Amino acid sequence: MKWNKFTLKTTTQATDLVSGVLIENGIDGVEIQDNIPLSEEDKKKMFIDFLPELPKDEGVAYLSFYMEELSPEEEKEKMDAVMAGIEDLKDFVDVGECTIVKGETQDTDWMNNWKKYWKPFKVDEHIIIKPTWETVEDVPEDTLVVELDPGTAFGTGTHHTTRLCITQLKKYMQPGQEVLDVGCGSGILSIIALLLGAKEASATDVDIHAVEAAVENARVNGIESDVYTVLTGDVISDADFRYKVGEHKFDMVLANIFAEIIIPLSGVVKEMMKPGALFITSGIIDEREEDVRKALTENGFEIMEVTHSGGWVSFTARA
Repeated sequence: MKWNKFTLKTTTQATDLVSGVLIENGIDGVEIQDNIPLSEEDKKKMFIDFLPELPKDEGVAYLSFYMEELSPEEEKEKMDAVMAGIEDLKDFVDVGECTIVKGETQDTDWMNNWKKYWKPFKVDEHIIIKPTWETVEDVPEDTLVVELDPGTAFGTGTHHTTRLCITQLKKYMQPGQEVLDVGCGSGILSIIALLLGAKEASATDVDIHAVEAAVENARVNGIESDVYTVLTGDVISDADFRYKVGEHKFDMVLANIFAEIIIPLSGVVKEMMKPGALFITSGIIDEREEDVRKALTENGFEIMEVTHSGGWVSFTARA
């Protein structure tokens, strides 16, 4: 099968947000190339024997993605939608040139090529996340090993935003609580919540691929379907769907998504929460911290803790 390869030039600080724009437009399997050196903390959390020398990091990143051959009209419509989404990011982050170069490939296995770069790593001293196709030896008894295959869904656990959420989840969740994961991606947050002792968890995403990935990842981690419900839908714009999800109120809601979604979500999420429940959010770039703080406060949340990592922000707030 013939595929078209597109390579988008942007900045390292914008890669996550630009990737989000691609995913929102139905473009999955984004490959990111940059020269950002690993921190000492990152190196300690990765199972790598040798790290090659990288060229100097000049703040430039290349995002490659693949699409089946489209008609010229369909391709233009898709690229116009992508560029419009990127244009909206310019108020918050330097997106760089954002030029797109088109190529062609016959490689039908491109969707799996990224797997060779993803290895087991430590979220913290007591949680290891490993791809389903890798093995980890000599695991301490007090360490939780989570198996994950994100497929084309976002969320492998390596990113600052996911780690921020996991840290707050571990800190505040009590055994036996019921948890909701909004914008679940691979399901990593709700799956870890269940493995750490949550009684039940529900997860939602607007992307059917994410829902499928979350269901499969729950299965490989031994989680039964009677304690884990995953649904496709939008809890912000669809009041009926929100009622369906939140009819059974939750002790904790997790949302590792962009500020642009967290802000409107903060206005409706209480409908799905028990009194005094916690709302843990991440995926917020530093520049949007005050916007999210304002939205949470105006919607009656008590902000309990704000944490930062690598230019990203997480809020823990009480309803």
